[in-house]
Amino acid sequence: MDLGLKGKRALVCASSKGLGRACAISLAREGVNLVMVARGAEALEAAAESIRIESGVTVTAIAADVTTQEGREKVLAACPDPDILVTNAGGPKPGDFREWSRDDWIAAIDANMLTPIELIRATVDTMIARKFGRIVNITSAAVKMPIEILGLSNGARAGLTGFVAGLARQTVAHNVTINNLLPGPFETDRLRQTAAKTAENTGKSIDDVMAARLSGIPAGRYGDPAEFGDACAFLCSAQAGFMTGQNLVLDGGIYPGTL
Repeated sequence: MDLGLKGKRALVCASSKGLGRACAISLAREGVNLVMVARGAEALEAAAESIRIESGVTVTAIAADVTTQEGREKVLAACPDPDILVTNAGGPKPGDFREWSRDDWIAAIDANMLTPIELIRATVDTMIARKFGRIVNITSAAVKMPIEILGLSNGARAGLTGFVAGLARQTVAHNVTINNLLPGPFETDRLRQTAAKTAENTGKSIDDVMAARLSGIPAGRYGDPAEFGDACAFLCSAQAGFMTGQNLVLDGGIYPGTL
């Protein structure tokens, strides 16, 4: 299927590795020119060069911390009017809520709620003016099924979800959609980090924790980031213009609800 994206421009956050990189790859394969953002310049440039070689699209790499005002200004100076915005930021630390200070909560809300909102605020009006825009927020399946040790993430991402639910109904008449992608357990560094924290808390090995989590996935495997990237590309497609304000869970069947 031709997703109708050739020649569009996408701003993809936290895209040097993991799910963000997978989204950048899938969009590039559809002919989308990219502005890739991440904090680590070396890993980011390596990812960008790999995508340039494979796809032939234009890829601009911006090393910046998008969760800061300075970082967002740097990114938006390079790409003030993307057709596609993929927001993403590393999740906050796992743990027991008793261990977290107010500063921990503010940092989580800044990174996983307010940063996406600020990027949307800066770009949505130009999308409306052009009568095309696709915004995809990478959040977490924990929005629908909270994970005990990820309370900071549960709270901050749920706040973003509520905000998007209202805004997405205002922009869709202009062919600007806003949706959330909710990943479950994918083969990423974040998965291993969470497993390490659980292992520390329980006295088990990381491998045992990983195996126990795997046993609870109906699909019988962890997710492949490429699958996630392709789901993102579809949400950005011309064909997805009637889909907005949705929370698409990709978790191998873990979430048991019907809604």
